[in-house]
Amino acid sequence: MKIFAYSVREDEEKYFDRFIAEHPGDHCSYVSEYPTMDNLELARGFDAVSIITNVITTEMYDRWYEMGIRYIATRSVGYDHLDVVHMKKLGMRGVHASYSPNAVANFTIMLMLMACRKVTFILDKAKVQDFSLPGKIGKEISLSTVGIIGAGQIGATVVKHLSGFGCRILVHSNHESEELKQYAEFVDLDTLYKESDIISLHVPGNEKNRHLIDSAAIASMKDDVILINTARGMVIDSEALIAGLESGKIGAAAIDTFEEEMGLYYKNLERERIVNRTRAILGTFPNVILTPHMAFYTEQSSSDMVGTTNEGLLAFESGAENLAEIGYER
Repeated sequence: MKIFAYSVREDEEKYFDRFIAEHPGDHCSYVSEYPTMDNLELARGFDAVSIITNVITTEMYDRWYEMGIRYIATRSVGYDHLDVVHMKKLGMRGVHASYSPNAVANFTIMLMLMACRKVTFILDKAKVQDFSLPGKIGKEISLSTVGIIGAGQIGATVVKHLSGFGCRILVHSNHESEELKQYAEFVDLDTLYKESDIISLHVPGNEKNRHLIDSAAIASMKDDVILINTARGMVIDSEALIAGLESGKIGAAAIDTFEEEMGLYYKNLERERIVNRTRAILGTFPNVILTPHMAFYTEQSSSDMVGTTNEGLLAFESGAENLAEIGYER
């Protein structure tokens, strides 16, 4: 298998180098540049390309296929940025990453605590030596009802870790877990919306979940609700989120991903003019925490993302069962 990787971060290089050393019979090369129409030729002669969550146009898929590329790996759990329909039309197959759920679960609970205790507001005020108390009073997560939407690996890990805080936990999921019932109550969405002080999203980014949190959902939530999104941006309707913040219905939001972020993150844009109205508006609210899609980013997950996608690509060649394949029925 010949693999060409784009958008390789500095932290990923050692894991690609390790893969190269451990698989002398295969060939792997990488660059830090994102794939564009101008650099697609770098992958000529390879069987597969590895990318992250960047935009791939129809023309790029077609060019890669013409060059002999038959497999695409995305070093991310979510793959809504891939045009899976067009890939299947061409006859291309894909894999996505898996990694320890602790990374996102840890980050999620950190965001909950930060939002409850208004940490960013407190730190901003401290920078200008405002150490007064007004406006900084927080909520205790231990006395809150926390709603978890989605109980896959990450959502389930959040539930288990949250149980140590002593809070009441509600879960809505397509499948009820007997294990999680010792920590949480499984409820319908309406109940979760009406009774949760904090709502955290852990569902995949697909059409079924697009704008799961819309104006109607927000209207049915408790006043002063705290929203946490470390899942996929498309799950929350940005306009509804902004309206909820403006009206005061939403007491705070901690957003690691939003639906208009594509092409924005993982770059140093310090000296650039950013044209992204949603992020600009969300950034004006003192009760909003915006992190640049970083919940996954730990040493362990970086290793896992490179390892699981490369092994998934090798499975295509060996014919082995491929748990990493996009569309694999688990």
